[in-house]
Amino acid sequence: MSDRIVVIGAGLAGSEAAWQLARRGIEVTLVEMRPLTMTPAHHTPRAAELVCTNSFKSDVPQVAAGLLKEEMRALGSLVLRAADASKIPSGQDLSVDRKAFSDSVEAGLAEAGVERVAREATEIDPAVPTIVASGPLTSSPLASALERLTGTEHLHFFDAAAPIVFRDSVDHDQLFQRSRYDKGEGNYWNAPLDKPQYDEFVAELVRGEQVDLADFERTMWFEACLPVEEMARRGPETLRFGPLKPLGLEDPRTGRRPWAVVQLRQEDAAADLYNLVGFQTNLRWPEQRRLFRMLPGLAKAEFARLGVMHRNTYVDSPRLLLPSHRLRAAGLTWLAGQLIGVEGYLESAMSGLVAALNVAAWAEGRGDVVFPDDTAIGALVRYVTTPQRGFAPMNATWGIFPPLPDAAVVRRGKRERAGAHLERARSSFEGFLATRPDVVAVVPAAVSA
Repeated sequence: MSDRIVVIGAGLAGSEAAWQLARRGIEVTLVEMRPLTMTPAHHTPRAAELVCTNSFKSDVPQVAAGLLKEEMRALGSLVLRAADASKIPSGQDLSVDRKAFSDSVEAGLAEAGVERVAREATEIDPAVPTIVASGPLTSSPLASALERLTGTEHLHFFDAAAPIVFRDSVDHDQLFQRSRYDKGEGNYWNAPLDKPQYDEFVAELVRGEQVDLADFERTMWFEACLPVEEMARRGPETLRFGPLKPLGLEDPRTGRRPWAVVQLRQEDAAADLYNLVGFQTNLRWPEQRRLFRMLPGLAKAEFARLGVMHRNTYVDSPRLLLPSHRLRAAGLTWLAGQLIGVEGYLESAMSGLVAALNVAAWAEGRGDVVFPDDTAIGALVRYVTTPQRGFAPMNATWGIFPPLPDAAVVRRGKRERAGAHLERARSSFEGFLATRPDVVAVVPAAVSA
């Protein structure tokens, strides 16, 4: 094939897509606007920079995110290989050292021979095979180009990044180390709050001074990533049933479960940084310092990063996209990443992988690569390409899988249903690979740790 594929955006989806194409011997140019034009959330020009959490969520296959990882590993995902190579202790979750992860992705792209171009893409040529993976912070000129190409307006919502504190500024004597229900390696530090401490903290959160937003912006939060102060406004108990829930976190010093618990998760391999789990916020920075220093052990906390809010953009994928991620209205344009309404690092990389597999199939004259609906990849693709009311971003979850046929299993507990989904998905995925060996039969490319 003589056509060079253009991939716009060197985030997780774009990096995955470019690598998958290059390792199949397809020439690819990866276009990234950083560092010439930065976003409100990025700090470096590096590929696959993690701007929110450093966690890829659960690595247990009985959880939908864990099954998704299993399928992506089977397909030789660059992002999963890089994540595994840069893994840091985090219980049952797959959490990574941010720099080591990005370094590993960068090395993979270089070794696969991906051509990198630093410029801002402002136009999309429908005659040039292109994967647009510009992410939730797509620049205004490129968003306008997409709007012209698709003939539809974009939807917007806001996402939030949680603060990170330096380990040495935390008073560990006031915390205890434990994973929820003692699952995993117990690498979370937990700040226990009694009821008076919790009530005071929630009251101050509600009164906290926020960054000003326009009226229409206040209605566009993504429910799975609400600012902590917004959750507090929804009721005094909301946080206790959300990120501050104490279930499964008995304090070994007292043998009792605290009224509420704030978890601190390791951010880097050296364990010099901790992330305040679930503390995405739109509070002004002076307010963040004041309020978060109210928490046990954080009175003298120094912040490596304070919480920020940024606009996320996604398109009406169920109306615009085929399951191959190809735009219905523009035959040589594919979309991938959070731009299409998948939410999360893992899910974004997955969509980049799917787009690349389909571009490769198109280039080689084969049929579209469409995964079975009852696999983790297939369920997510079906969600973002099936017409529905109130389309909103979605993570990997059992709720988007097709219903289980066995009514007896459906009536059982959550664990039994998850097991049935897992068994069915594995069988279906194995059968699919047997019919499409081309999705894994590729030229190997090394990934540096």
